Amino acid sequence: MSAPSYPVPLGYDVIAAGVAVAAYGTFFAMPWRMLPIPAAIGMLAHASRWAMISLAGASVETGALAACLVVGIIITPITDRLRLPFAALCFASVVSLIPGVYLFRMAGGFVDLITLGERASIDVLLNTISDGTTATLIILAMAFGLILPKMCIEHFYPPSPAIKTHGKTGVFHE
Repeated sequence: MSAPSYPVPLGYDVIAAGVAVAAYGTFFAMPWRMLPIPAAIGMLAHASRWAMISLAGASVETGALAACLVVGIIITPITDRLRLPFAALCFASVVSLIPGVYLFRMAGGFVDLITLGERASIDVLLNTISDGTTATLIILAMAFGLILPKMCIEHFYPPSPAIKTHGKTGVFHE
């Protein structure tokens, strides 16, 4: 079992999220000129998650959903307008919300169940199931939170078609 977690001040949490987004984008060769977009949006998303959990008393799953809704609402018009890849910017913005601690604790619980065999307590099994369920719900909340705003925005405000140039589809640069 891991030690209990302590609340992290908002400023530290937001800075850490920005660093994680920038590191992820750099690792996957995102152009440096694009990094500020997902970093700023990721920091805002992490702040909204922090506010939902710390101030509103929401669960981690609900906090992840709210943060991803914020990202989806902000990123959709930006990616449509600038013709940038939606999935790349969205995922980079929310990479700090991935439920890694729950996945690692679940994996550790599985190892304990296999190692201890019949000596494993019911608490080990219940904690393993709980961590796996929490991780799954966070991932589902993130997926719905990112794609739902995109679907709604593009349904009610379809993106402008690409500009035709000499019979080919081109990208308009102002």
